[in-house]
Amino acid sequence: MKKLFFALMIGTIMVACTAKTDNPFFQSYENEYGAPPFDKIKTEHYMPAFTEGMKQHQAEIDSIANNTEAPTFANTIEKMDFSGELLKKVSSAFFNVQSADTNDDLDSIAKEITPELTAHNDNIYLNDKLFQRVKTLYDNRTNLGLTAEQNRLLEKYYKNFIRSGAALNETQKAGLREINKELSSAELNFAQNVLAETNAYQKFVTSKDELKGLPEGVIQAAAEGAKEAGKEGQWLFTTQKSSFIPVLQYGENRELRKELLMAYTTRCNHDNANDNKKLINTIMKLRVKKAQLLGFESPAAFILDNTMAKTPEAVYSFLQTVWTPAVAKAKVEAAELQKMMDAEKKGEKLEAWDWWYYTEKLRKEKFDLNEEELKPYFKLENVREGVFGLGGKLFGLKFEKITGMPVYNKDVETFKVLDADGSLIGILYTDYFPRAGKASGAWMNNISEQYIKDGVNHRPIIVNVGNFTKPTSDKPSLLTMDEVETMFHEFGHALHGLLAQSTYPGLSGTNVVRDFVELPSQIMENWCWEPEVMKTYAKHYKTGELMPQALMDKIQKAGTFNQGFINTELLAASLLDMDYHTLKDTAAFDVNQFEANTMKRIGMIPEIIVRYRSPYFKHIFEGGYSAGYYSYTWAAVLDADAYQAFKETGDIFNQKVATAFRKNILEKGDSDEPMKLYKTFRGADPNPDALLIKRGLK
Repeated sequence: MKKLFFALMIGTIMVACTAKTDNPFFQSYENEYGAPPFDKIKTEHYMPAFTEGMKQHQAEIDSIANNTEAPTFANTIEKMDFSGELLKKVSSAFFNVQSADTNDDLDSIAKEITPELTAHNDNIYLNDKLFQRVKTLYDNRTNLGLTAEQNRLLEKYYKNFIRSGAALNETQKAGLREINKELSSAELNFAQNVLAETNAYQKFVTSKDELKGLPEGVIQAAAEGAKEAGKEGQWLFTTQKSSFIPVLQYGENRELRKELLMAYTTRCNHDNANDNKKLINTIMKLRVKKAQLLGFESPAAFILDNTMAKTPEAVYSFLQTVWTPAVAKAKVEAAELQKMMDAEKKGEKLEAWDWWYYTEKLRKEKFDLNEEELKPYFKLENVREGVFGLGGKLFGLKFEKITGMPVYNKDVETFKVLDADGSLIGILYTDYFPRAGKASGAWMNNISEQYIKDGVNHRPIIVNVGNFTKPTSDKPSLLTMDEVETMFHEFGHALHGLLAQSTYPGLSGTNVVRDFVELPSQIMENWCWEPEVMKTYAKHYKTGELMPQALMDKIQKAGTFNQGFINTELLAASLLDMDYHTLKDTAAFDVNQFEANTMKRIGMIPEIIVRYRSPYFKHIFEGGYSAGYYSYTWAAVLDADAYQAFKETGDIFNQKVATAFRKNILEKGDSDEPMKLYKTFRGADPNPDALLIKRGLK
């Protein structure tokens, strides 16, 4: 997942305001890379910086809006795009930390600042004087002699104003402000409930007999977790995937598998303080009202108007073309697993908590492949070196570790990224291990974006965050196959930000439409299981020996294994997202029944649970993927077709193709229409069959 945070923040002064001279946000960052001094930033520094940042930003906006000179691109659009420097500075630092290493104080600030930032954003986009200047330029854009990039930025700002309600009357604007304020708070509460519920669940196992089948490393990690929790001699499991997924895969104790899966899939659905069902009703009611106020019949119609897909109908049609073969394959897979269970003569019917366990057995039977025998070859640091090495082979990049860089948590590491000619590309932070203050999942984020101002190309600072398997007292972090893919995926997002070459921050890097942003990330996954790439990182953590070729071959042969399950749970979540966001009325509804109705309508098989149950579906209720979860599959068509451009040459590192991808996709950001950028790279429209073939669905 790529997690994006909007830089709109708020403020009533909290704690005692520190003097500006003591607040790092009011100083120029002394670090040579312009990185935040996390070692000096204190909790009490945030609110004064937010308050002053909004004040300064508003003054800049007022100056633009009240300018008596005729509007020009330079005195209106350009000034807007470069405005709000202090606010961006504090926002990026705060929301990076608040997502990856939060605490009660930071959460309180987030609750206080979010509605204020929302109001600040409304003050900009509902400013009629400012809008009239933008509209004047937009209406006359063909006569302004703008570059293609400038024209794109002008069009983007105009569309943002319209989509933010600039054309509404004053009564409607007041209503929109209230909706936005309530919505931002509800979405934040949703996310905080998910984190609280995830942290609240602890399963302590008191007898080792209950852990039969589990790899020794998993048992050891659980024992160390229990010891840290004050229960030495027991074993702790949580709803972090790195904790409970191994139990689903290898645990012979069916009841333990069921308990852990149910704990994960019923989060925020227990009618307690962390329950999210009422918040879902609130969020959807507000989103429907907002969409209709802006002239759209549903939230999906509003959201998708600004994407490659354009309409809900196009998304539903697209998803159906993949859903039909995916669920058909899942049914075949379910029958195979049931056959294995029948052979054990226990009289048990395949359930969701059995799927992973018997899939692992079937993988062993079909391909003589056991994921546990792979993990010793996937030491986190080695995989990261393989990821960095791929960046070098494709784009000539070099990664040098930086020591002494201030970080927000001891687990964070920092790297200087250099181009082939030795010039600075940017800075990359990596933050890979779960902790109580970190949201679940994996994402990329910006601490600062790339842009060019006064002839200086300001290079970006990018963060990759994950929740990977932690090291134990005698073993390093050994990744699962899914975690390996995730590291490659998030690195693709990082490259999109690092390699950006835009003049304007509003067009830079990942500031693209949602169903295009996953292309740079997902294409990187194509390389991770290629033998030529595996040979750069798949080394035994004890001996340093390369993974045997026979084992690599088995991975290749199992490439489309279990794809029915993987695609079915993913697509079911995408269709659930669309059903929520095509709602047209604001009547209250039963969340669990709504979800059940969607699963029944699409023909979801009972042996598979949708990847995200509604009460913890952060992507769509807080994370920016509302009516957009389909983007992972949409972009998968693009990435499968784009990877073919390499395969067709017979060289997966082909420099001509890699350079074209860098120049036309990674560097361009949002400087042109996404499909135009793609076709410039590929020379043709993407072939949808590439995805179905790649996933073994055709």
